[in-house]
Amino acid sequence: MPQFDPHTPNLARMYDYLLGGKDNFAVDREAIDRLTDLIPEALPLARANRGFLQRAVRYVAEAGVDQFLHLGSGLPTQGNVHEVVPDALVVYVDQDPIVAAHARALLEGEDRAVFVEADLLDPDEVLATASGFLDLDEPVAVLMVSMLHFVPDGRDPHGMVAGLREAVAPGSYLALTHATSTSRQENEEGSSTGADRSPEEIRAFFGDFELVPPGLVQAAEWRPDRPRLVGGAPLPSYVLAGLARKP
Repeated sequence: MPQFDPHTPNLARMYDYLLGGKDNFAVDREAIDRLTDLIPEALPLARANRGFLQRAVRYVAEAGVDQFLHLGSGLPTQGNVHEVVPDALVVYVDQDPIVAAHARALLEGEDRAVFVEADLLDPDEVLATASGFLDLDEPVAVLMVSMLHFVPDGRDPHGMVAGLREAVAPGSYLALTHATSTSRQENEEGSSTGADRSPEEIRAFFGDFELVPPGLVQAAEWRPDRPRLVGGAPLPSYVLAGLARKP
């Protein structure tokens, strides 16, 4: 079993703290406090991501899909999928063994949600692990929230997502969020870092799936639960979100 290092922050626990959770440690809180001093938008953007996830999950459940495959899920806390739709079957997937150990403890006693450890960039492995809990001959919602912008083009994320799109049954959904900006960063070798894809490149992850209106938009603007207050400033367009259905 992986050992907890009290001196090393963990991204999943840091995200839990950003969302107001308690499944984190002092080292995670200190790292986030430093981050938000440098990037004040980090907190509202993290909460916009989680709000999109919750609204997309509710939309899919209301459309009759009751199976969810959440890739790069981090910890299953703070209004995650099984808390939004408790009657659904949910598989959380991450490749961090520290996260896996903590997540399994959090889900102990849950009979409709499980956590599996798998290579997020290997669609065959992901689907093989999920098939022990989900019926992949029936529609499933694949969720990739705040994940793909960490994957460089050299790891072929478009190919990975295409493999998942091809494998799932008609009537399945794909939901994702992805960071973007007006410029494109290059690393020393001249290839994309993967963290700054254009809206067109992000749209390509959906392939021939049909985008649910309003399409690919800022995460906070995707079917908000309430209208923005008059004069309220929108979040910076750093994170785009969309949900699409397989015909």
